[in-house]
Amino acid sequence: MCSLRRAGAALAAVLLSLAHCPAASAASAPQLLLGQDFPDPDVVKTGSGYFAFSTTTGSGKIPVASAPAPEGPWRIVGDALASVPKWAKPDGGFWAPDVTETANGNFVLYFAANRLPNGPMCIGTATSAQPAGPYQPDGDQPLVCVPADEGDIDPQTFLDSDGARYLLYKGNGAASGPPAAIWSQKLSPDGRTLSGPRTELLRADLASEKNVVEAPAMVRTPSRYVLFYSADTFQSSGYHTGYATAPTLAGTFVKADAPFLSTERLGGAVDGPGGADVVDGNIYFHGWLNGGRQARGLYRMPISFPGDVPQLG
Repeated sequence: MCSLRRAGAALAAVLLSLAHCPAASAASAPQLLLGQDFPDPDVVKTGSGYFAFSTTTGSGKIPVASAPAPEGPWRIVGDALASVPKWAKPDGGFWAPDVTETANGNFVLYFAANRLPNGPMCIGTATSAQPAGPYQPDGDQPLVCVPADEGDIDPQTFLDSDGARYLLYKGNGAASGPPAAIWSQKLSPDGRTLSGPRTELLRADLASEKNVVEAPAMVRTPSRYVLFYSADTFQSSGYHTGYATAPTLAGTFVKADAPFLSTERLGGAVDGPGGADVVDGNIYFHGWLNGGRQARGLYRMPISFPGDVPQLG
């Protein structure tokens, strides 16, 4: 919970500080949608129901689940990725997928994988005519692979109100250099080509983030852009979801002064809530199951944006 300023501060200052606090977690309880390993979820609403995609697990290279409604019932229905891209290591895993529908009705899948032979994580694409796939990899090279980033992961697309499509992603950063950052770059209408230079949206600059910001997800409200992101190390119970806001997509993004989702704020109901995605009035995220570090389940909570500020429930 955000703290009030020191005693004796003017009432207006107190009210202003409260306006930047995330809503109380007691508004609703997290709903466990999948009680099995389904990390880094991406959720897509279509005319035929809801589909969710996750990082590699025993269920597939990129497991895909479906449900008739946000609350479920959810079930894993297959592996979305038809084959390993020519540029990617087959045994390195496929991380944090994102799926978007383009103007021509096709669906594009974004994912991160290790580049052959011993390269860093890079971001690639695959295409399908159906939301659940199978998705066929595009081309012989990744879409994003910036040497200075020492790995690019966690792709997430964003369609702005003017119809422009953007790719958000994490640049890992280096132990001896700048910490991790989240970037944005415009995409071509087909979603498979980058257009123009990239823009840094925010960087890991808070002690609580432990040099990690990742898993971006953007929401457009009437007057703001709200960027959700995960921070801290994903194995830790300190892993959490924060947000930052800006008047334009180019920034400057200002971080909220407390986590939006955290183990503490959810009363221990979810361990390490992160990898968030916001779709159709719901925020989806993962958390460690059964007090261990073997599997992360898929959770859901309602979300709204009164006054352009995210609120649970």
